[in-house]
Amino acid sequence: MDYKSINFKCGIECHQQLETHKLFCKCQSIVNDASKPDIFFERKLHISAGELGTKDIAALHEIKKGKTFFYEACSISSCLLELDQEPPREVNQDALKASLEISLLLNAKIIPNIQFMRKVVLDGSNVSGFQRTALVATDGYIETSKGKVGIDVICLEEEAAKKINEDSNSTTYRLDRLGIPLVEIATGSSIKDPDHAKEVAGIIGMILRSTGKVKRGIGSIRQDINLSIQNKPRIELKGFQDLRSIPKVIENEISRILSLKEYQSEVRRVNQDLTTTFLRPMPGSSRMYPETDHKTITITKEMLNKIKIPELLTHKAMKLEKEFKINPDLALGMVEDEDYFRLLADRFKNIQPSIIIHSIVELPKEAKSRFNYSASNDEIESILELLNENKITKDAMIKILEDKSLGKELSIKNYRPVDDSTIKEEIKNIMASNKHLSPNALMGIIMSKYKGKIDGKKTMEYIKKFIPV
Repeated sequence: MDYKSINFKCGIECHQQLETHKLFCKCQSIVNDASKPDIFFERKLHISAGELGTKDIAALHEIKKGKTFFYEACSISSCLLELDQEPPREVNQDALKASLEISLLLNAKIIPNIQFMRKVVLDGSNVSGFQRTALVATDGYIETSKGKVGIDVICLEEEAAKKINEDSNSTTYRLDRLGIPLVEIATGSSIKDPDHAKEVAGIIGMILRSTGKVKRGIGSIRQDINLSIQNKPRIELKGFQDLRSIPKVIENEISRILSLKEYQSEVRRVNQDLTTTFLRPMPGSSRMYPETDHKTITITKEMLNKIKIPELLTHKAMKLEKEFKINPDLALGMVEDEDYFRLLADRFKNIQPSIIIHSIVELPKEAKSRFNYSASNDEIESILELLNENKITKDAMIKILEDKSLGKELSIKNYRPVDDSTIKEEIKNIMASNKHLSPNALMGIIMSKYKGKIDGKKTMEYIKKFIPV
């Protein structure tokens, strides 16, 4: 599709949780899904006018549902602030400094006086009926393969509560997540096409992780897409967590819009099948008014001068790539665990760096997906020790984890490498009775007999010497 011809306009909002305590209290920023809640209460929320005296259309939409909201929480991660029973305390300084650091990495201009605002939110995800949010910086940019993309705003705000149950009359929320510091980054509308949107989201995520001050894992970062075509109303798509789905969802949404004669600007939820569903009308400026319980924060030159700008992960990866002669993808995948990798590379000098990285990053994932087995770092290191001493082959590593998952008693003799002469003799014997076998078929027979005891790459090299390809 020619996106320029349809006047494609697209921007991204990234919402990233920070790795620190909550924004306006000292409660831990942890999600206690496994803990039994000891706080329960309910609320009915009411709408209030924004700073301009008008009521927000999205808030009115939620109020019309007439829902009752039920809340549960754990005392170790929620206090009177989350219950809306006391005013906010001084803003979390670690979170504020992290937002300033991120702003500088995004080449943005820091706001000299930061004022928290109340953003009206009446879907029940904020007990108070509003979210505290502050504009930290504007007018930044990032470099991409298709030119600069502007960063319009960077905000510091509170995370919302987690929805755990819903029906037509009520919604139940868990408050562990409420109040976790969140940085919101909104780009301009200069994203060129769906693949470019994915690239931009990836770059912003890399910059955020470069600080070492953000949470990791599912739900810790979310992306929203704003798009329009043919100068028609803007659509906001919410609910992205996997960057790989961004291009397809945008393509599907464009097809949906093109099939409509007319439509209103609205917020839509991304479904698992990568289609979208109406969520609510597009909110406007009427939902904002000043937070009167927190003073304005003045950002001084002295504060900014104390901020140390970290090296980007991409730059660190390039150094690893050159030093250890590994491919760019491996280097980038390992860079956040660089210290651990260097420790193992120094300890296991007989193993190629690429194999060490594979063992740290991919081997545990494979064991989890294939055998539902969670391999610890100690287990991986023990296996690497055997490989380093040539007591096992590389292919035996996953076999050991498979046997562990089955509770088998492990014996090194079961994984001891078969010597080269035995492999060559086996190839000759199989070929003598199966002269028309293809190299791959012959390889399959040998691998099934000596599973985990031979090096697959080396074995195929021997086979090709006997069977010219």
